[in-house]
Amino acid sequence: MMKHYLAIDIGASSGRHIIGWLEDDEIKTEEVYRFHNGVKEENSHLVWDIDHLLAEVKNGIAEAKKRYEIESLSIDTWGVDYVLMKGDEEVYPVYAYRDARTEQVIDEVHSLMPFEELYEHTGCQFQPFNTVYQLYDDKKQGRLEGVSDFLMIPEYLLYKLTGVKKKEFTNATTTGMIDHETLDFDQTVIERLGLPKHLFGKLHQPKEVLGEYEGIRVVLCATHDTGSAVEGIPMEGNELYISSGTWSLLGVKTEKPITDSGSMKANYSNEGGVGYNRYQKNIMGMWIVNELQRQLCPDEKISDIVLKAQESSYDEVLDANHETLLAPHDMAAAFDALLTVKPENRYDYFRCAFKSLALSYRQAIEELEHNTGKSYSKLYIVGGGAKNQFLNELTEKATGKKVIALPIEATALGNLKIQMMD
Repeated sequence: MMKHYLAIDIGASSGRHIIGWLEDDEIKTEEVYRFHNGVKEENSHLVWDIDHLLAEVKNGIAEAKKRYEIESLSIDTWGVDYVLMKGDEEVYPVYAYRDARTEQVIDEVHSLMPFEELYEHTGCQFQPFNTVYQLYDDKKQGRLEGVSDFLMIPEYLLYKLTGVKKKEFTNATTTGMIDHETLDFDQTVIERLGLPKHLFGKLHQPKEVLGEYEGIRVVLCATHDTGSAVEGIPMEGNELYISSGTWSLLGVKTEKPITDSGSMKANYSNEGGVGYNRYQKNIMGMWIVNELQRQLCPDEKISDIVLKAQESSYDEVLDANHETLLAPHDMAAAFDALLTVKPENRYDYFRCAFKSLALSYRQAIEELEHNTGKSYSKLYIVGGGAKNQFLNELTEKATGKKVIALPIEATALGNLKIQMMD
């Protein structure tokens, strides 16, 4: 009898429930449910509606059960963010990583443990929203008083299904708090920042069974979506990859973390994979494109926008990773501020965005090859951005790599693949 598995893959803008099964040694998939996700503004902060997410997770499972008998399920989401718990009670709000709350504490964290030392311990790239800074802000605001657990977003959702709280390794490596040698929480970081030690328990690996939900076995996948996405890439040999979504996650598999000064200066991260290290960099992705579309032409299809961007002759580029592009109220105005010649029409903005992204990929690859001492010939691109043929062509031209664009649900495939492992 054919076994069916359910991958619940939640990104910053949407979530999807995807059924998978093995047929002729290949994973076949069917999307059975999709729902909207997004940050909300609440009391001048950006937050996640975690109750909405949980309700939609359950709605999608119910829909999947109508169609299939499900062997097991698992959940992956973006990294970094978490839910604080006091026993079984949530501590609200659940802040989103794009919120600016950590800006006030980064210098204080680095006064207690300079970033060079943090990187030496963890090999985690600097991002102002890293969990380590968020937790320190929680401490400063008194939000950690009486807190018994912090659960990363997928760990929280899995707990609400099973009643079991377990911390998963791949997502833990996005916190900036994992010792790259022991692959456990770094006690020096925890002590130096004065964080409650009881919050940082044992880490569990993908494939571990958590419990059951309505008769369905619930397991840990690589709960950080990029961890699952890399598992889902049908790669020949070991080549470069980009998981292209709101962010572009560009990297390569390595046997061990690389934490030298060159990696730190280039802001490369080391994150957990399923039996390997992911040496990668979190750089700008389709966020700038999505925001331009929302602002300039919300009723146009992205495929039509791409065609018109190709026809544009606008030639200037900008730093796609400039901090002013992280969460501006007006993306077009943010572009204008970085450009010497203002675009004449909306499609000039998109051409500029695509060219700038391709150049940022080239720079990141040059850094990666220098730091690893290896060169690569292919670049696998998966996720939503892989569907953008114009960006793929610009990327191939900019990087000199053979681009293999796979517009597949790589994250869901990786999630499913891990569930299917014996």
